[in-house]
Parts: sequence; structure tokens; C-alpha cells
Amino acid sequence: MAHLIRHKLSNKLTNAAHTVSNKSQAKVSGVFARLGFQAATDEEGLGFAECDDLDYDYRQGMQMDVLQGEEEGGDMEGEEGLEGDSHYQRDGTGPRPSLKTGGSLEEDKPKITSWEAGWNVTNAIQGMFVLGLPYAILHGGYLGLFLIIFAAVVCCYTGKILIACLYEENEDGIKVRVRDSYVDIANACCAPRFPALGGHVVNVAQIIELIMTCILYVVVSGNLMYNSFPGFPVSQKAWSVVATVALLPCAFLKNLKAVSKFSLLCTLAHFVINILVIAYCLSRARDWAWEKVKFYIDVKKFPISIGIIVFSYTSQIFLPSLEGNMQKPSEFHCMMDWTHISACVLKGLFALVAYLTWADATKEVITDNLPSTIRAVVNIFLVAKALLSYPLPFFAAVEVLEKSFFQDGGRAFFPDCYGPGGQLKTWGLGLRIVLVVFTLLMAIFVPHFALLMGLTGSLTGAGLCFLLPSLFHLKLQWRNLLWHHVFFDVAIFVIGGICAISGFIHSVEGLIEAYTYDIHD
Repeated sequence: MAHLIRHKLSNKLTNAAHTVSNKSQAKVSGVFARLGFQAATDEEGLGFAECDDLDYDYRQGMQMDVLQGEEEGGDMEGEEGLEGDSHYQRDGTGPRPSLKTGGSLEEDKPKITSWEAGWNVTNAIQGMFVLGLPYAILHGGYLGLFLIIFAAVVCCYTGKILIACLYEENEDGIKVRVRDSYVDIANACCAPRFPALGGHVVNVAQIIELIMTCILYVVVSGNLMYNSFPGFPVSQKAWSVVATVALLPCAFLKNLKAVSKFSLLCTLAHFVINILVIAYCLSRARDWAWEKVKFYIDVKKFPISIGIIVFSYTSQIFLPSLEGNMQKPSEFHCMMDWTHISACVLKGLFALVAYLTWADATKEVITDNLPSTIRAVVNIFLVAKALLSYPLPFFAAVEVLEKSFFQDGGRAFFPDCYGPGGQLKTWGLGLRIVLVVFTLLMAIFVPHFALLMGLTGSLTGAGLCFLLPSLFHLKLQWRNLLWHHVFFDVAIFVIGGICAISGFIHSVEGLIEAYTYDIHD
């Protein structure tokens, strides 16, 4: 009986001690959490222990493979399904991913040169959307021209600081790429309190931006074909359907290397189009209306012009992927400089010359002002360019959606859409086709090119190009920034916020007005 009483007392004392210990640990963890530190939970501790065990097993497996290879004379060709110098499998059921130079586990993907990366950026910022820039000059005058230059400088700068956020200095002072995407940067800024919030925000903005870009390509294709052949009994919506049928092969795209080839063809087509339009405008130089270019602005319409100009420079969502796929990432800054300088010069000249030619008669898509004979030739080139431009934002949108919903490790909402050999599953291909059809449906129901550009540029373009890069740069690189870097980042954030809010409000008002009074492009 005495033994039983002693045993119960001992258990109670032990439980009390554990309770006090747990409460103390909870209080200490709470203090550290308030200071911004995150204490490891039991699950995290177990995870670290498992990682240590796996690392130990992995190294032991490597050593056993080396010894086995020496005993067998290095002849391992008879085994099937095993590749590489070592054949250790962590779970004993499948081959280990191949190790590249430096020991990083990643797939062999074709790298692109700085010129190919430049073609991709040029295609993004010097693409179809320059057709709306003369319309921006119509409502902004000389201030619109200034904004074309200002937006080029700011977008080039924010593109560089966004890539800078991918890197951190190691113990030797060497910059090492520790992040891979825009989402990783956002998550790093929101950690430790909300480690996934920033990624969700950026993912939503990226998906809206990319899908809206695809929709605009379908809208402009239908618009151009309808205005090129007005005698045909085919509506603009029917032409959009024809364009979408030609875009269905985009669902089979596998990597960025193939997309770069389309971008090169797009850039060449763009230069041909610019030469044709500018040549016609120069032929009418005697009639240029210089007096129509004013310093005052249309208060109601100019915020829409800001969105158009900003949207014409959006490329930040592609930059982390492009820089990561470059053979020489050190050439990234040089590539950004020459692409944005050339885009700024060509956009400014194109917008000014086109506006001087047609003045107050300037339409949302400038080629609609051309005579019917020239318009048909130019519009055919433009449609080809629109169709060739579609794969880049579509491929980027597919990557974001797949990584967010199908390839996010154990946190993915749906099963992986790729098979064991890396081939795309049938239902995954079906989802890509559904995305192409969705862009068609949106283009049919919202066929307003300039207003869509202004809305998208104000809603997501300003956020992804101005607000978020400057904010992330301040957060992640604060210790390394000089005073003028801080000033630039804060100024860009404030100006970008004002432009985004005003442009969004006026673009929505324009769309409501267009539907209320049944206004067509």
C-alpha cells in the first residue's frame, strides 16, 4: 500500500514538473516570436533530425557506391534504370535525381544566351501594346511622351533590383542565388509571421497579369482581322475564334527555349510593322499637326493612358525565370539596359509620329487609322506577331498555375500533372487547352483593347513593376542600400501607388461607360 502511494505521488510530481517546463518553454517561445524569431516546433525538430539521418544515410550510400564501383572495376552498365556515378536511392524504390556541377539537384534544362533573353524581354516590352501608345499621347500630350521615358527608366531599375533580391552574400562576401522566383522573394519578405502570404499575393497578381495579356492578344487579333477585311461577312468575335484555333498548339509547349524562337520572330515582325507605319507617317509629314500636341492633359482619360504606358513595359514577372535560365547571368544588367533604351526610343518615336499624323482622329489601335490597302498588309503582320507573342505569357501563366496547384510538393491542391518520365498527362494537357479557351471567352465578352490595357496596367502592372520590387528591395537589401537607393525605392513606391489607384478607377469608369452606351472599339 505504501509503495502504491509513493508511486502515485511520484507520478503527480513528474506531471507537475513537465507542466511547468512546457509553460516556461511556451513563454520563452512567445517572447522570441514577438521579437521576430521563430522557435522550432517539435515537428520541425523531428524534421531536422530526419534530414540529418537522411544526410548521413545519403553519404554512407555514396561511400558504399564508390567502394562497390571500385570492386567491380567501375563497370555498372549492366544495371537498368540507374544512372550517374552513384546509385543510392533514399527510399530504395527509384533512382536518385542526377547531380549537376556544384551538387545541386535540378533538371537539365536548355540555357539561353543573353541575346535570346533580350529577345524575350523586347517581345514583352516592345510588343503589340505599342499600338495603344498614340492613343495615350492623344490624352496626355508632351506629358505622355515624358511618361514613356520615365516608365522605361523606372521599369529597368525595378527589374534590376528585383533580381538583386534573389541573391544574398555568403560568409566570403560572394553573392549566391538563394531564391528562384518572384514568389520566393515575396515569401522571404513576409517570413516568419506570414511565410506564404506574399507568395499568394504575387501568384494572384501574376496570373491576372499573364492571362490578361493573353486575352489582349486575342482581342487585338480579332480587331485587326475585322478591320483588315471589312467586306467579309465575319464578325470580330468570329475572327477571335479563328485566332484561338491557331493558338491551341501552345498547350504543347515544354520549355522556354522554344518560346525564345517565337520571340525572335515577333521582334523581327515588330520592326517591319514599325517601319511600314512610320514610313507612311513620314510621307504625310507636311500635314503633321504639331499644334495639337499640348502640355495640358485630359484629367478623366489621362490616368487610363498611364496604365497603357505602364502595361507596355511590364516584364518583371518573366525576369527571375529568364535570369535563372541565362548561360551568363552576369550579363543580365547589360541586357536590361539595351532592351529598355531601344524600347524607349522606338516607342517614343512611334507614338509621336503616329499622333502627329492623325491628331484628334487617333484611334485606340493606331493601325485602324491607315488606308484600307496599307492597313490590310500591316494588320496581317500584326496578327502574325500577336499569335507569336501569345506563347510567352501563356507559358509563364501555365508554369505559375502548375507550381501553385499541381507541383507544390505535399502542399499541392491537386495531383502532379506530369508523369514519372516528365511527360505531361492527358488531363494536364486538357487543362492547358481550357486556359486557351478561357482567354477566347474573355476576349469575346470584353473586346475593348485600350481600356483593358489601362485596367490591367493599373491593377497589376503598377504593383508588379513599381510597388512590390521597391518594397521587397527595401526589406531584403536594407543593410546594403545607400541613401539614394532608399530615396529611389520610396519615391517609386509612392508614385506607383498614386498612378495605380487613379488609373484603376478611371479604367473601370471607362468600361462601365462603354457598356452603358454600347461603345465599340
